[in-house]
Amino acid sequence: MNDLFKKYDVPAPRYTSYPTVPFWNDPPTSVQWLESLRRALTDEGLAWSIYLHLPFCETLCTYCACNTVITRDHGREEGYVELMNREWDLYCEAAPDLLKRPLRQLHLGGGTPTFFSPENLRRILLPMLERTRMDRDRFDASIEVDPRRTTREHLAALYELGFRRISLGVQDFDPEVQRIVNRLQPFEETARVTEEARAIGYDSVNFDLIYGLPKQTQESIVMTAKHTLELRPDRIALYSFALVPWIKPTQRSYKDEDIPKSGEKRLLYELARELLLDGGYIEIGMDHFALPHDQLALAATDGRLHRNFMGYTEMRTRVMLGMGVSAISETPDCFHQNEKAFPVYEKRLRQGELPTLRGHRLDAEDQALREQILVFMTRFAVALTPDQQLDAPIFLAAMIRDGLVELDGSTLRLTERGLPFLRNACMFFDQRLRRQQPASRTFSQAM
Repeated sequence: MNDLFKKYDVPAPRYTSYPTVPFWNDPPTSVQWLESLRRALTDEGLAWSIYLHLPFCETLCTYCACNTVITRDHGREEGYVELMNREWDLYCEAAPDLLKRPLRQLHLGGGTPTFFSPENLRRILLPMLERTRMDRDRFDASIEVDPRRTTREHLAALYELGFRRISLGVQDFDPEVQRIVNRLQPFEETARVTEEARAIGYDSVNFDLIYGLPKQTQESIVMTAKHTLELRPDRIALYSFALVPWIKPTQRSYKDEDIPKSGEKRLLYELARELLLDGGYIEIGMDHFALPHDQLALAATDGRLHRNFMGYTEMRTRVMLGMGVSAISETPDCFHQNEKAFPVYEKRLRQGELPTLRGHRLDAEDQALREQILVFMTRFAVALTPDQQLDAPIFLAAMIRDGLVELDGSTLRLTERGLPFLRNACMFFDQRLRRQQPASRTFSQAM
């Protein structure tokens, strides 16, 4: 397999959306975005979700490619609470049907959401939760937490607001890896938050792990997997390290020899995977694992698995409203992203404007290809159109010869051997990428 890893270790999108962000080329104005949102909300059977981006972190993790604001000044919380409330009010005024349709998912990401005090998290969330319509039996609220910045008071306050799932940023338990990525986090801190969450009543704990980090070795990834099994989170995201120094210059601090390459990197995943499967976890998609009782595992079994900007999830909503600096929203026919520069985001909101930066209005082809990619990413088999049936044997010839995908009549299937190459196979459907290869480095490596 090592030769295959080298062969297919090419820049490839992660396909959390289609078209992928670099190929958004028909941006909506704020008015057009709201028209798309209101149009989607005319469907009385529609359910929707909220993503809130809370960008502040006290320290910079050098592997991170998220949009963050590094500060130890907690006085900045107050202003951001006001901005989140203002953005919410703008949406309620412009799209009042938001308050009539059931809210199914709420997710807080960052940054470090638990940078905010429990009281300020309440001040952000209560204006939304008090006005929206929720089906309590189907409502899923989750938050990303940094164990180093999360107290029992945080967990208790969020539980009172309806949160039942937390995701702990762990990445790696090895002290040397933690040192080089500037995230010193003792095992005991992760254990403390895990145990406190379970004692309070959270029914799903997720660990985010990363393979391919600088200084990671076979021994260290095995140790990380074994420590993970000790704490037995309900689900695990085992992400590939995205090396994108042209986007995040802090990654240039790593030496080339410290970063695992292609086959060596994939071996780290396989070592962790074997231990997790032996420990009773089910592999889901290309980078997630869950215990059989967890909703993510049940969704995969029942054919309800979905993939969006946050990765694999157990529930699909046709509208996702993203609020906060750089947050991305989607409707069936439009993507929308807020301003990424914090001062610009703040200025526009204080002027009473939606802080639209960019987006993409999906044409009919985009919508059809998005559905095919989504099905293939979650079910590993998808029906092809007649034109695609003619194209697939040509474009995918190498992957077919290597036993990574197979054509079964009008269906394209990913083989078990082909799972590590899922991103490569999805490039077959990516007509925008095939028509216009980017002139500069855009995507991380597939392996």
